[in-house]
Amino acid sequence: MALKVLSALDTAKTQYYHFKAIIVAGMGLFTDAYDLFCIPPIMIFLGRIYYDENPSATSPGATPPSIVSVSVTIALLGTVVGQLVFGRLGDKIGRRKVYGMALMFMVLSSIGCGFSICRTRKCVLTSLCLFRFLLGVGIGGDYPLSATIMSEFANKRTRGSFIAAVFSMQGFGILTSSAVTMIVCAIFDRASKATDKIKVPPDEADIAWRLILMFGAVPAAMTCYWRMMMPETARYTALVEQNLRQAVMDVGRVLDVPEEEIKGEFDVLPRPPSYGLFSKPFLRNHGRDLLSCSLSWFLVDIIFYSNTLFQSQIYHNFLKPPKHVDVYRDAFNVAKLQAIIAICSTIPGYFATVIFIDRYGRVKIQMLGFFAMAICLFAIGIPYSKFWDHRANAGFLILYGLTFFFANFGPNTTTFIVPAELFPARFRSTCHGIAGAAGKVGAIIGSVGFLWASQATDDDVKPGYHHKGINGMTMGLVVLGGISLLGMVVTYLFARETRGRSLEENEITNIEDDYGDEENGLGLFSYLSRSVNRLRAFSL
Repeated sequence: MALKVLSALDTAKTQYYHFKAIIVAGMGLFTDAYDLFCIPPIMIFLGRIYYDENPSATSPGATPPSIVSVSVTIALLGTVVGQLVFGRLGDKIGRRKVYGMALMFMVLSSIGCGFSICRTRKCVLTSLCLFRFLLGVGIGGDYPLSATIMSEFANKRTRGSFIAAVFSMQGFGILTSSAVTMIVCAIFDRASKATDKIKVPPDEADIAWRLILMFGAVPAAMTCYWRMMMPETARYTALVEQNLRQAVMDVGRVLDVPEEEIKGEFDVLPRPPSYGLFSKPFLRNHGRDLLSCSLSWFLVDIIFYSNTLFQSQIYHNFLKPPKHVDVYRDAFNVAKLQAIIAICSTIPGYFATVIFIDRYGRVKIQMLGFFAMAICLFAIGIPYSKFWDHRANAGFLILYGLTFFFANFGPNTTTFIVPAELFPARFRSTCHGIAGAAGKVGAIIGSVGFLWASQATDDDVKPGYHHKGINGMTMGLVVLGGISLLGMVVTYLFARETRGRSLEENEITNIEDDYGDEENGLGLFSYLSRSVNRLRAFSL
């Protein structure tokens, strides 16, 4: 029988505290998106300032692909570390105790990225990578903690919408990143007194990119106080710390619920699971769910980060050639197109998930998202070299925008939600961190791999890039479409629906139905065998 205090959380009406928790928890995701989407314009600044070896040349300097790869990879590696470490700490010492620590990592590292110590190329890039790694650690730590905290405070009827709303703060981070970049570029461009800004970037351009990076610390810093004041979640206090009295007091502090509805006179605390992480009982009961969450997140991040980090290569036909504009206008144009994509497709995708996630469920939306992304990527990639590369138009932008819409109204959001709903309280944050870390490994593969695969095939090759015998963009986009189809199959075979059930109900796994014979240790094998049969039926 469920504890009365947890039943009260599951049935509580939507209140002011829920919306406050969305904003406070969402600031980490906001910072994540801000940092990710400001990188393409920042790379333009760094290329023009530190890699313009011959100012009299017709083409301006460009950041070499090796430097772009290192800059992207180092931040994502930090995110992997943060998700694993903070996810585990969230289960060991409590969500609240490490929540503020992750935020401080983000704030201080964002400021450090802007300072980057000095002005020589080697020193700037070294310090920038160091602070981006630390920023990644903070962002990674925020993922499992924000999702877990929101899931444990939400009611079961609208839990998916609340967690999706936290994740949707990424959309506002994208928009803010583009807006700040455009504002800073416009101000510096107007204030600059340089005579030939196209060939030689002004000295003050070295300040502009630093301000863009440092602004990412502002929204996160504004929520520091509220994070420190948040109580521990009642589920962690009651189910992990075994302190029912404190859990009742904490719920009474944040939700407007009568005391008799949360305090059960005869409530008995359930005994926490005796098995450990990755033990045989854990793998038997939750191995399928962890595999499903990790593999789905891995696949979607390959696609999402490939498309995100190198947008300027995909819609280069919509931009003026760099040799015709100065550094401010070049960065401004990239940020403007990012803002257009965000407003027209990315943010609507987040909102669609918030509206429909608790109506149609996680599995259906995830499968729909993967399938629609595959169709859009094939439609762009297969005819790319013969059609889109020289005739990019509104149809191209619509198809490209739809990949972002269905990523967010699909697996990019659901992979954040589901791991926070499936696992027992004492493993919830850890398992979310493991799934998220798998996703960021996919992001590293996708972003770096797509960067090298999509290099130009004609004479318009940036410094540091090379000609390819086949059209790399076509190959890259078709491969991403294939990965999308694989993600749909993985979802069909392994994903489990969590809609409309309490977190405690989602913990309960029907061993006999899902895994087969528990006693002889063949449970997961039996399930995989049945999954193969389902796949055969699906293909027929």
